[in-house]
Amino acid sequence: MTTTSLDRSEQRETEGKPRVTTISLDRGVRHGLSLAWRGILKIRKNPEQLADVTIAPIIFLVMFTYLFGGALAGNTDAYLQMLVPGVLVMNILQASMTAGVQLNTDVSKGVFDRFRAMPIARSAPLIGAVLADIVRYVVCIAVLLVVATIMGFRVQTGPVELLIAIGLALVFGLCFCWASVFVGMLLKTPGAVQGMMFVLIMPLTFGSNVFVGTSTMPGWLKAWADISPVSLLADALRGLLNGGPIAGPLTGSLIWMVAAVAVFFPLATWAYRRRV
Repeated sequence: MTTTSLDRSEQRETEGKPRVTTISLDRGVRHGLSLAWRGILKIRKNPEQLADVTIAPIIFLVMFTYLFGGALAGNTDAYLQMLVPGVLVMNILQASMTAGVQLNTDVSKGVFDRFRAMPIARSAPLIGAVLADIVRYVVCIAVLLVVATIMGFRVQTGPVELLIAIGLALVFGLCFCWASVFVGMLLKTPGAVQGMMFVLIMPLTFGSNVFVGTSTMPGWLKAWADISPVSLLADALRGLLNGGPIAGPLTGSLIWMVAAVAVFFPLATWAYRRRV
């Protein structure tokens, strides 16, 4: 067999297969940031994507404050101080599920076929989608705090504690966003991803101390609610915004965040490689 025929045979064998390229860490980071900018541009061109982080926080805050505030805390002002940090955690967690839905949509439309043919880090599309969600989290926090302030909520500590609370909420969303990415890569349709994330997030948020204290809960539910990542972060934010103990809830929250990334980042990467 001649050299030309060997070359053609090898070309046929490798045709259609993605080219394996070794990507350095700094190039991989740049790839992820570039795709994050792509996600931000999509939000700018389609601002209706922000409906869930602009309308939902207002609905939850107004509804729970005026429906349950008087019954649970005696007056709405006292309940608002307790409720705002918890609703902040809940809305950040709910906003995180959009990354999985959008990634699943891109895969369904064939966008990732283009990414696979490009000499970029394999995890760059996932990292880019997660980083782009920072815009959504910032909008969610800003809307919630502005509306809460209009309703009577006041930060009882100072600007430094407020900035730490905002940063902690952003990191929490970025860490738990990987669970949404994993589900988005695992299931077949965007609707299925949204439904599954709703099933997972709602019990997690309502089975916590976001709306009520845990002292009146059944023993089995109280045991979970006291160590829930939502409850721990809500308590940490209450300490930062209203004053009170911070060290214990903050330590527990950080442990949950590290665990979420350690578990779901490898699973999301595995599901992505399996899917595309």
